[in-house]
Amino acid sequence: MGQVVSDGVVEEEAAPKEEAAPKGGIIKNGREILLQAFNWESHKHDWWSNLEGRIADIAKSGFTAAWLPPPTQSLSQEGYLPQNLYSLDSCYGSLQQLNSLIQSMNDHNIRAMADVVINHRVGTTQGSNGMYNRYDGIPIPWDEHAVTSCSGGKGNESTGENFDGVPNIDHTQPFVRKDIIEWLVWLRETIGFQDFRFDFTKGYASKYVKEYIEESKPLFAVGEYWDSCEYNPTDNHLSYNQDKHRQRIINWIDSTGGLCAAFDFTTKGILQEAVKGELWRLRDTEEKPPGVMGWWPSRAVTFIENHDTGSTQGHWPFPSDHVMEGYAYILTHPGIPTVFYDHFYDWGDDFHSEIAKLMEIRKCQDIHSRSTVKILEASSNLYSAVIDDKLCMKIGQDSWCPSDDEEWKLAASGNGYAVWHK
Repeated sequence: MGQVVSDGVVEEEAAPKEEAAPKGGIIKNGREILLQAFNWESHKHDWWSNLEGRIADIAKSGFTAAWLPPPTQSLSQEGYLPQNLYSLDSCYGSLQQLNSLIQSMNDHNIRAMADVVINHRVGTTQGSNGMYNRYDGIPIPWDEHAVTSCSGGKGNESTGENFDGVPNIDHTQPFVRKDIIEWLVWLRETIGFQDFRFDFTKGYASKYVKEYIEESKPLFAVGEYWDSCEYNPTDNHLSYNQDKHRQRIINWIDSTGGLCAAFDFTTKGILQEAVKGELWRLRDTEEKPPGVMGWWPSRAVTFIENHDTGSTQGHWPFPSDHVMEGYAYILTHPGIPTVFYDHFYDWGDDFHSEIAKLMEIRKCQDIHSRSTVKILEASSNLYSAVIDDKLCMKIGQDSWCPSDDEEWKLAASGNGYAVWHK
């Protein structure tokens, strides 16, 4: 079972908090596989139209939702410096192309996830201090009181960390929250997005995420709570014990009322060190997976790479020669796994086939976000586990196969990984 936090106390997750889900079904079902359907350079490639050509394959491969890049007009081509939130003509394509893409996704039963950037917003007009922190001449025409005092506005102090260089939105203001909620409802009801991904959630209090989800009612929501892992100060090596790191992510999830999942940065940080000959890292002191998935798997969105950590930014990349070991781990384990577009479509047919095969096995064996894990081995070059007593897997360079006492059949294998089922 996973663990949750209530008022800072770690407790066993008994009956999962299904009632917390706005409409219940997605978190309750726990059988999601997400695709991050872009990278840092996608805005250069007529993206909405190009992606529409992939939808049939995305559906066939078994993805349930696709996370799309920020759709709004933005000062930056990638979409993360939004200005006019109601203008959906962006560097990724026109509103008409976006509508066509979402219609195709609906036709193939793939949910569209909007990348919601509401920590900061670039102004259109200079305010009293000479900074561009007024929003004149566009929908949602805020004045300087919508901007936090720590980023040059006349609003209150920020309830989170500051995002340098641009006006940070003051979510304590009722008029700001009202306008954001109306915009989110518009994205869902008029444009057709069903899921939300909240960007840079460390920038504002999690209680506002809770309010936005309650009022706009996405089917599923996930937050980017990107926190730094724990490192040994003497040699800057990743510490074995990352409980404080995953506790902070779980505290954030808990303070949204369990309405919002979170990307499992703890698992990514541990896994990408573990595959380099330190697979003992994948078993914590309680014999559980050491990431958020080990404590609250139904809210842990696992991944090995995204547009920030990988792509052309490469801020925290997963070792490229161990990518399939990474997918063999997250696609066989509890949590809600996410596949990165580059790996699935840009790295060649072999990667596409191997990842799709692991997805098929996950679905056929009914592995889900709350599946149980029994870790068998966790040494330097070998990690093996049984999931739900239906699936057995190993990663690492040491040879290994399950016990002859049970009738396991090899279902998939590749460089450094193998998966069996009964």
